[in-house]
Amino acid sequence: MRSGLSRFVIYALSAVILLLAGGHVRAQDGTGFLLRIGGPIGPATSDYIQEGLTTAAERHGRLVVIEMDTPGGLDSSMRDIIKAILASPVPVVTYVSPQGSRAASAGTYILYASHVAAMAPATNLGAATPIPVGGTSPLPGGDKGRDEAPGKADEADDAEAGKSTPADAASAKAVNDAIAYIRSLAERRGRNADWAEKAVREAASLSAEKALELGVIDLVASDLDELLRMIDGREIEVAGEMVTLDTQGLTLERIDPDWRTRLLATITNPTVAYLLLLVGIYGLLFEGYNPGAILPGVAGAICLLLAAYAFQILPVNFAGLGLIILGVILMISEIFVPSFGALGIGGIIAFVSGSIILMDTDVPGFGISRTLIGSIGLVGGGIVMAIVWLAVRARRRPVVSGMEQMVGAIAVASSDFDKTGHVLVHGEIWQATSASPVRKGQKLRITDARGLDLFVEPLDS
Repeated sequence: MRSGLSRFVIYALSAVILLLAGGHVRAQDGTGFLLRIGGPIGPATSDYIQEGLTTAAERHGRLVVIEMDTPGGLDSSMRDIIKAILASPVPVVTYVSPQGSRAASAGTYILYASHVAAMAPATNLGAATPIPVGGTSPLPGGDKGRDEAPGKADEADDAEAGKSTPADAASAKAVNDAIAYIRSLAERRGRNADWAEKAVREAASLSAEKALELGVIDLVASDLDELLRMIDGREIEVAGEMVTLDTQGLTLERIDPDWRTRLLATITNPTVAYLLLLVGIYGLLFEGYNPGAILPGVAGAICLLLAAYAFQILPVNFAGLGLIILGVILMISEIFVPSFGALGIGGIIAFVSGSIILMDTDVPGFGISRTLIGSIGLVGGGIVMAIVWLAVRARRRPVVSGMEQMVGAIAVASSDFDKTGHVLVHGEIWQATSASPVRKGQKLRITDARGLDLFVEPLDS
């Protein structure tokens, strides 16, 4: 009995050891994954990074390296990426690379949130101040009193306390929220929280070497191979547990964006979404004025739905969207209800104004080109001017149909008559009245037309 129990214990311990060894081997056999952030951070970038981290976790990857070169991006997309990094069971190394790249604004937050923060030489990070909607405004405690005596500056600050405008209050709220957020990330990863606050409050920036010196990042590496050598054996906290990185001989597998991410990146480009909106509106209007054309209606409906999906994700000012739609409708109405430019000019003003304020953010890469807006406005203005010119020209042109076109025409008397007789005009015989005697074959000018009677006078008079 005792020997059987002993064998059972031995078998159980052997099974546990084999399972642990199998798990260890599986971890050692794991692959590293390489993701890439290039350009402004938006919904497509967020989707791509989240999918990449999920794939790395499902395939038991040992490491995820995010190569980054970004001027910043949308706050919502940045926070989604940071949440995915903080929840990742796979260590995440964010590497600002290649040389000459930057991790500005949203990129700084992502760098602070990563398990390991690395930069290549000749790169920089910082300038993490949130940009207020509609342009920049002075930050709290900015330049006020810089050229005044300290005492006067303090008195001025005290006098202005509680008198800030709503825009200043909104800016201060955004800045304080951003400071608290980046400090929490810095404290979690044991990085320089004071400089993080300075990057938000004063838009400070650092080179890679200076960032390493101040404890903002963990290391500076010239390329991926050197990065993997430098982090080998480093202990980091992942999902609440201490993990030792083993990157010796590790091969990085690049994860490229799939077709869905590429499509999302295309249609969420503000300029593309803007053009899709215009094509959709014009397509549906053309279909409405030409029922049965089919193709414009189908293309317009597809473009309009794609634009609606993009605008649902992008930070859109719906007042601007409404002005664009109103402007297009007014310009189209000028064609069918000639107002000698009133509708058309109003439409152009509404269209250009709406296009300028359409994107509710000043984040780099998420604006619509002023050149494009101006070009479309000029084309619309040219069309309106052409319509007005044609309307004026048509108004001055002689009438060519109806009784009105008879006035001024030349008629020929069919017979002699004193007051009333018949004349030939446009191949037709009409009854005519003349104040003077008329001879057969005499040419007459029609001066008026009333009902079916013409009033004529001799041409030589």
